[in-house]
Amino acid sequence: MLGFRSSGWRWHAALVLGSPASTSPSPIHPRVGPIVYLRRRSLNLTGDTGGGKRWCCKEPRETGVHGGEGRRLKSAAVRSPDAIEVEYADLNLKDFYGAAPHLGHVRIRQHVNPLSSSFSTPAEVPEWKSVFRDPTQPLMVDIGSGSGRFLIWLAKNCRERGNYLGLEIRQKLVERSQFWVKELQLENIHFMFANAMVSFETLVSAYPGPLILVSILCPDPYFKKRHHKRRVVQTSLVNSIAKNLSVGGQVFMQSDVFDVALDMRDQFDARSDVFEHVGAIDHSFLCDDQGWVLHNPMGIRTEREIHAELEGARIYRRIYQKHTQYLPCTNHI
Repeated sequence: MLGFRSSGWRWHAALVLGSPASTSPSPIHPRVGPIVYLRRRSLNLTGDTGGGKRWCCKEPRETGVHGGEGRRLKSAAVRSPDAIEVEYADLNLKDFYGAAPHLGHVRIRQHVNPLSSSFSTPAEVPEWKSVFRDPTQPLMVDIGSGSGRFLIWLAKNCRERGNYLGLEIRQKLVERSQFWVKELQLENIHFMFANAMVSFETLVSAYPGPLILVSILCPDPYFKKRHHKRRVVQTSLVNSIAKNLSVGGQVFMQSDVFDVALDMRDQFDARSDVFEHVGAIDHSFLCDDQGWVLHNPMGIRTEREIHAELEGARIYRRIYQKHTQYLPCTNHI
């Protein structure tokens, strides 16, 4: 499980996996059997262990897809849309399809060119007080939020414990995500139509609270070499994350395309003056011999992750933690 805890102004994560025999959770570090599922831990914002404000998610149900082997639907007979509906069943999003038929099943282009002039203008910074009930809360930013289900699930199950901002370059998906947010009456999440390559710095630097987590999950791969410059993780974005992320804050990224995962890894490894692989900080994280984190620490899978696993693909994950204040370096500009 991924547990975010604070010590003063520092944050760190801990992955605690026990053997199947050790199923009794301790008060501080609940333990679960390996591979089965990852129990969600809480983000302690006060540094205490006696019930201070925490960013926490509901405990997973012990049956169905939220517990045991059911979380991983690997039957070839299961289609991705069906598996996604099951994974996110507790959101009850189908209840809202009739309320806005044009938003129920959105047809979109799978890939757009972020370098197009139509996406070159930074998004306007919103009035944060009108977006979040409390804009001083810690912020998680999901770059490339897609349909929004992943972030909505986190916001609903960690309600009022932190704010969530989804950045997505496909406007129709943003419109539907915002519709779902309003129907669910969530006040700790907001989606924006924005090109993260040009808007991330503008948006997060204006946010009044601390940025503690950035996720980049299965971004568009752009396989052709001449299109690699369209990939979202570029030096400028890495530098912006390094600049704005709180010390102890983390970056969680994953891809089912090994080349893309390698590219993202190399970009963040190049900033070892700011970021450190979480496995080097906490050896309880389960990683392979190349440093890929073996399990999803978020308690819920993204839609792309579900689809890839149904096809038998491996998900390559990395988690980095900011260990020092950012200092501009000409070697990285």
